[in-house]
Amino acid sequence: MDDVSGRITEKVQALSDIELAALLCLIADQHCIIKTEKDVLNSVENELQLVCSDVFGLSCSVLDCSESTTLDDFGNGLLVREDEDPYFSSKNERSKDDYFSSYSGSPGPSDKRPAKSPGLFSPLDNRRIANVVIVKNLNEAHHQVQIQALELIRGKRIFTRTAVHVAPKPFLFVALNSCESKVRLTSHLNDQFFMSHRHFADDALPNLEEQRIPAVISDDNASASSVIRTSSLAFTATKSLPPMFPREDLDQLIALTAAVRIGPEIRAYLHDIVTFMRLHRAVAGGISALATRHFSTLVRALAPLHGVSYASPSLVALAARKIYPHRIVLTTPENERSMQWGSSLEAVKAVLEGVTVDDVIEEVLEAVEVPL
Repeated sequence: MDDVSGRITEKVQALSDIELAALLCLIADQHCIIKTEKDVLNSVENELQLVCSDVFGLSCSVLDCSESTTLDDFGNGLLVREDEDPYFSSKNERSKDDYFSSYSGSPGPSDKRPAKSPGLFSPLDNRRIANVVIVKNLNEAHHQVQIQALELIRGKRIFTRTAVHVAPKPFLFVALNSCESKVRLTSHLNDQFFMSHRHFADDALPNLEEQRIPAVISDDNASASSVIRTSSLAFTATKSLPPMFPREDLDQLIALTAAVRIGPEIRAYLHDIVTFMRLHRAVAGGISALATRHFSTLVRALAPLHGVSYASPSLVALAARKIYPHRIVLTTPENERSMQWGSSLEAVKAVLEGVTVDDVIEEVLEAVEVPL
């Protein structure tokens, strides 16, 4: 187990923040929110697609939502075409048996059965939900579309007009939203997301940077009018290299996560953080029971990535910074709890002025006693 943990830790050290967020969600079988500036939203989308294919070897679909996105648009946007038709696959698997059957000279019933034409199949029959679904601007979508996303996350399936599509394993739903948007996801859908990650414009996108192709300029003999320039963000052909984290590694990480030990002191530390978070005067809500379960799950998932089989206070603090930023709802001065006891509104406004969600999390982590 030490050799396995050491190999995994070495590979984790080479991961970027986005790759690590995706890996944690795949280990925990959960989903995440990624927020970034509007100007780099498309670049982060391209980075996520490369992470899916090159790092994890998974299929990916991208859907850009807006107020006009319909339920049909959402359902069809999740689907990708199968690499191989199962009908022809099963036919090829039986080719050897059919050969011996025909060699015996006794024609079977299958010899008289007319071959099925591929044109008889509905186009949706050859499509499935991608392993990784990237939905841009989900918070801007209509309420009914967000409810459909909630059903997909909870029920692992989606209904279209012609079929029921079941989510594959592994399955990751990524909500890629602009941090400049003030529109929040619906409360129930927001709470279902396991963790959140903020990608700043200055942060690196390593997979995308490797795929950049410089402008192609003709030689000196060519005329200026024949200069051909390719896009700097054009994607090269799919790599033939195996993914960095194949399915076998994910299964191994899941097994290591299940074996992580959480001692009584750490459990008390987790409980105290949740209690202090709920009692913070700037918090109006968002510290749900589901968030607490996700908190514990993320602590377990982080342990094998750091090469340990137990939970430590530092892992708990790291998990808190990923679990609660998208969940905490800040109160208004008028609804701050001390107003019920006769506090001055001006004084409360002065105390809450400039307080952010990150400030609340850091204050709670500083207030709670860390176990030795």
